Amino acid sequence: MEPQRSDEALMLAYRDGDAAAFEQLYGRWRGRLFRYLVHQSGDRTLAEELFQDIWLKVIGARLHYEVAAKFSTWLFRIAHNRLIDHWRASGRRATEALSSYDDDDDPPDDMRPELAAPAHETPEKWFERRDLAERMAGAIARLPAAQRETFLLAEEGEMTLAEIAAATGTSRETAKSRLRYALAKLRADLKECR
Repeated sequence: MEPQRSDEALMLAYRDGDAAAFEQLYGRWRGRLFRYLVHQSGDRTLAEELFQDIWLKVIGARLHYEVAAKFSTWLFRIAHNRLIDHWRASGRRATEALSSYDDDDDPPDDMRPELAAPAHETPEKWFERRDLAERMAGAIARLPAAQRETFLLAEEGEMTLAEIAAATGTSRETAKSRLRYALAKLRADLKECR
């Protein structure tokens, strides 16, 4: 069995003409990137549009790709910049656009994850997991924009603090503070919901 290639090795192989390498990269990152965009934009349709644009940018940049950072850092930096470009083009400030929820609002129905329970689980366990997922989605949506983005990059992007800082153009300490505050708010929010 062939060892699994790193994201960076796959992107280099894709740069050199290996289309199957791109398929593997896309398979690894499509879910996490799409969830990040849905949570950041609050709009599934917009997230789908941005998602396509970002992958087109990856395809367009393949011939000039060099490993300067982890692939995930590079990918989520493209996503971050694409979101900022979208908000600028629509005449909204990024922080205003990314903070579109009031504290008392629930997330839109299309942002609530659909969880399918395995056949061996009882309906009670399925509803319990679904309720937790809905509460978590609501808690994430209520985070301030910068904290939400940092949390999503850490969780969905599996990025380190240094990688988050590189992707968002901030310092490591700023990323660390944002993540710490996000986690504290999520814990408090979920504790209140019990």
